[in-house]
Amino acid sequence: MQKMTFPTGSRIYIALAALLIFLLAIMPRGGKFNYDYKKGSPWAYETLVSQFDFPILKTEEQIQSEMDAAGSSVVPYYRFNEQVSSKALKSAEELDLGSHENLRPTVTRSLSFVYSRGVMADMSSDKNSATSGVILVQRDKRATRMPAEDVYTVSTATSKVISDIKRVYPRDDADSLITSCGVLDLITPNLFYDKESTDLVHAQSVDYISTTQGFVSAGQTIVSSGEIITAEVEQMLDSYKREFETSMSYSGPKFFLWAGNGIVALAIVVLLFLSLLFTSPDIFGNWNRFLYIIFLVALSATVTFIFEKAGTNLLYLVPFQLFAMYLLAFFRKRVVMPVYIVLLLPLLIFAHNGIELFVIFLVAGFVMMLAFGHFNKGWSQFITAFIVFFAAAVTFIGFRFVNDVRGVAGMSKMVYLFLGALISVAGYQFVFLFEKLFGLVSNQRLLDLCDTNNPLIVNLSHKAPGTFQHSLQVMNMSEAAARSIGADVTLARAGALYHDIGKTLNPLCFIENQNPSLGKDYHDHLSYEQSAHDIIRHVSDGLDLAKKHGLPEIVQEFILSHHGTSVTTYFYNKYVNEGGDPDNVAPFQYSGHKPTTKEQSIVMLCDSLEAASRSLKDTSAESFDKFVEGMVSSKSRQGQLDDSDLTLRELEIIKKVLKEYLKQIYHERIEYPKRQQ
Repeated sequence: MQKMTFPTGSRIYIALAALLIFLLAIMPRGGKFNYDYKKGSPWAYETLVSQFDFPILKTEEQIQSEMDAAGSSVVPYYRFNEQVSSKALKSAEELDLGSHENLRPTVTRSLSFVYSRGVMADMSSDKNSATSGVILVQRDKRATRMPAEDVYTVSTATSKVISDIKRVYPRDDADSLITSCGVLDLITPNLFYDKESTDLVHAQSVDYISTTQGFVSAGQTIVSSGEIITAEVEQMLDSYKREFETSMSYSGPKFFLWAGNGIVALAIVVLLFLSLLFTSPDIFGNWNRFLYIIFLVALSATVTFIFEKAGTNLLYLVPFQLFAMYLLAFFRKRVVMPVYIVLLLPLLIFAHNGIELFVIFLVAGFVMMLAFGHFNKGWSQFITAFIVFFAAAVTFIGFRFVNDVRGVAGMSKMVYLFLGALISVAGYQFVFLFEKLFGLVSNQRLLDLCDTNNPLIVNLSHKAPGTFQHSLQVMNMSEAAARSIGADVTLARAGALYHDIGKTLNPLCFIENQNPSLGKDYHDHLSYEQSAHDIIRHVSDGLDLAKKHGLPEIVQEFILSHHGTSVTTYFYNKYVNEGGDPDNVAPFQYSGHKPTTKEQSIVMLCDSLEAASRSLKDTSAESFDKFVEGMVSSKSRQGQLDDSDLTLRELEIIKKVLKEYLKQIYHERIEYPKRQQ
């Protein structure tokens, strides 16, 4: 049995050092706002005085409210036509007033006044729909806002002119005089509604909402010690924090900055190392798997760094939960969970609201790992995406409640989370690219190999049906044993299914494929050495077939290790019993290697137990207990489990599971009575 030891390969530590240097290189160089605060709580630090000028940023709620107000407020746009008023005034000079020539100055003055204000057509729906009570009037290439009631319609302009004339000519026949002279015919609109310009101005008013309100000068007190943090103070603190972290450079000694960043980067690397050491130290012995984890940590840090620079809100769009799936495709959950947490740590360091992002994607990642196990085929992957979005959205809303944020503000982040969940469906396909680049074998690939419709297995079932049935039984036993100790069930199943694939090339050499009715035994006329040679050869034949059909190396290892370095006991004992040299072991010994992993060890034990159990005469519970104990003890005495990473506790669990399994297979059956005539 193997014990947990620190990895000794130098390249492991070189890779960790390279990761440390990379993290140190992208660490933030600016100042860090080291104050924690919450609205409604007292300021627990010394009085905070601004070190620089900064604008007070509006909250998302304020910006959204202003955008909503701007969106619902339409300001009609009118163009002023000088030619209309000029023509009207000229016509007024030419009016035939007869004996009332003295009224001409009043008429001209009144028309000039109403036209200077502006006259629009009656029943102007555009003016009436001016929700803000103002209109825009373009005059001399300059648009001016003015109250809608300051301009005239044709009707109000007519009333104004009649009123002005009656003040000068207060006689009863004033109305008939005004009508007969044609004064009212001169009143026509000189303000014309421009819909295109109205729509353009409206769109600009919505798009160009200011994001700031007010200003704080350097030296001004932001919050005093012990002061209760109100919404206004919180807004100033948020604005100061943002300006501090984006613009403030580090003012202390550079040594301390680099030392601090180095300690943080080292902490991440050490956490990663310990996570692997205590969950699956065998990863250090597989360079490709270890390098893949280093790559994912570096990729997560890079993505966080880039998107934080582009805008903090964009980090909500990044499907960080995919990193959990990229890990789960090649590693067990006990490895994935701590490593995934390490992958998310850069969010706490780089992001402005890192705690919120860290928790959201921590929840999203764990939920995705659970959901993907049930919804991972075809369109059902979108069900996983919706479940992940729901979990992330609920967590996000929880943070909004904690921070006392209500309303529709933050909806853009919700949209980003939704898009990120959908992207995760397409992004999962990169697993197969990583599988190729790093020479790994994904769980999906192993699941495909476990399909008994695989051409290699179909060929085995046709040419060596006995071996096929044996392999199926070993696969089921291995699954039960692997599941009981938390080993990789899918890998154990695949290894068990292909461990005897070499018997396809010479099936009659093996007792399970011989037909007793033919009365012939393949080994009848062979020497014990030759028989052992032909039996042992199924290992090398299996490797040849595995390589020819492109089976992954991790599956080929089961072919090499399922007999370890044991001997073909049956022929070796026959050879010795008939006077052969007991020291002449080489012709009877398998040339593979001892199992090193839990899964390989399980397949070795299940293979031996399943084959030997067929010769048992006594099927009582006690018999199976002694049988399993004896077989496992025999393998241990032969040293076949010396290189295995199975613990003694795990071995005891496996023995118990296999005893129960064999009892269920070989349970006693009742004899059905024949019907009497």
